[in-house]
Amino acid sequence: MEETNEVTKEELESKEEVNQVENNENEKIKQELDEVNDRLKRIMAEFENYKKRSSKEKEQQYTYILGDVVSSLLPVLDNLDKAVTVETQDTQYKQGVELVLKQFQDVLSTFGVKKIEAVGNPFDPELHDAVSHVEDESLGEQIVKEEYKAGYRIGDKVIRHSMVVVAN
Repeated sequence: MEETNEVTKEELESKEEVNQVENNENEKIKQELDEVNDRLKRIMAEFENYKKRSSKEKEQQYTYILGDVVSSLLPVLDNLDKAVTVETQDTQYKQGVELVLKQFQDVLSTFGVKKIEAVGNPFDPELHDAVSHVEDESLGEQIVKEEYKAGYRIGDKVIRHSMVVVAN
């Protein structure tokens, strides 16, 4: 009988060792699983950041390209503005030029191009380019008196600064 007891004791010790080994293996697997989950979460967060950054870069690139295209078209707009102010006897011709100018402005506005308001506003070096300075008591300090060339922007990006005369 003692022999069976000892065998049982040995079996118990062996089972405890197996359980201990299994527990150690389970702990290792659990730790590895936690590491993989953590790595997966980090990769997913990095990917989301990448998508946001990529989308923002695309938007900025679109705005810069659009700005370049519009910038090259602004002299045409300036000439149409001048053509509208010229006196002519042919009213239909004048109306045609006005319609083309309006259509051009409408197309630009659909792309988010806005004219920078200058005359009567305070001088802002981020929006205006001062080409002259005059004394005028009727206007306040650093107020735009006259605009030589209109400025335009898309959103916060200035395409062309307004060329202005600043008072006082």
